[in-house]
Amino acid sequence: MMSTPNGPLDFLNDTKGIQNGTQTDLIQKLLYEIIRVKELIAYYDSIPNGAGQLGSSILNELVTEAYNSLVNYDTVLMRKYYELLLNCD
Repeated sequence: MMSTPNGPLDFLNDTKGIQNGTQTDLIQKLLYEIIRVKELIAYYDSIPNGAGQLGSSILNELVTEAYNSLVNYDTVLMRKYYELLLNCD
């Protein structure tokens, strides 16, 4: 069996991330945002005295729902959660 030169998750190893002007699909964009927001969750979790707990729990819920939209291949929800995750700081 031959391996494909460009796997669906190869963009994750690209140091440039997702670039404007390149043709990417919604699944790749959503996966990229899920990974980015998971890094934000780690940041919120590291804030002393539980000050980031609310932000962390909200972001965790968004990531869970975004992942479920991928598993169910619900493109409407994928688009919704992509837009929501895109605006997370």
